[in-house]
Amino acid sequence: MSSTQTAQLMDGAGLARRIVAEAARHASEITRRTGVTPCLATVLVGEDPASATYVRMKRARCARAGIASRFVGLPAATTTAELVDTLGSLSQDPDVHGILLQHPVGAHIDERAAFEAIAPEKDVDGVTMNSFGAMSFGLPGFTSCTPGGIMRLLDEYRVELAGRHAVVVGRSPILGKPVGMLLLARDATVTYCHSRTADLGAVLREADVVVAAVGRPRLIRGEDIKPGAVVIDAGYNPGNVGDVDFDSACERARLITPVPGGVGPMTIAVLLAQTVDAARQQTGATTDVRAEC
Repeated sequence: MSSTQTAQLMDGAGLARRIVAEAARHASEITRRTGVTPCLATVLVGEDPASATYVRMKRARCARAGIASRFVGLPAATTTAELVDTLGSLSQDPDVHGILLQHPVGAHIDERAAFEAIAPEKDVDGVTMNSFGAMSFGLPGFTSCTPGGIMRLLDEYRVELAGRHAVVVGRSPILGKPVGMLLLARDATVTYCHSRTADLGAVLREADVVVAAVGRPRLIRGEDIKPGAVVIDAGYNPGNVGDVDFDSACERARLITPVPGGVGPMTIAVLLAQTVDAARQQTGATTDVRAEC
């Protein structure tokens, strides 16, 4: 870390622990009132080591939060039709309250078709078109977990968004696009940037809030950051490296998320909170456990 650092670190790990603890209390209350334990089903296609590690981590977090987890491992050769059938069966299973398809899946699978096989009321990862539409129109539904976690972090550090210029670098359907819509809902002026954006640095230097979500290590450097800006690094690349060059960005940003320990823990926390909320809705329990995204 640079000796000239001026930015305050945004502690996603600490906030995530509080969110998970709250979800655990509500999960326990649901079980006490209904006899039902909230359950998250995780589907993994193939044996990619990184994906398998993520799944194990999520299952361990479920256990600590009093959430049951069901693991469904499918061979790498699984077809789109077979995956859709598996997700459809889980959607019909009353003992499962939330469904997570670990992505990315193999290139031979139509990922969008697979996502759409998840019932909206169990889409606790916020990946379906139904969830995106509900979020965009401000209607009830589940938020994409990483964008939801980012908004929780911004709220925790009392970042004023109304009237501010937010630049989102990345346009994926489960991160870049939804976080831009959530920022827009808070009255920020939102600019999306991507691989075809001309003079990215010039756009970034006008941003009060930067969300980096493009998957290119250290793409954004300190000279691209407006002094006093808030920098959210949602990138994760080999070697625990984000999309932002941390040391140089710290010299100009007011607030910044570290990698790891920033956005990542928040993603899992929101996933668990939304799983408990899905269980509340499906069991009719009266406790409100909605993640405040």
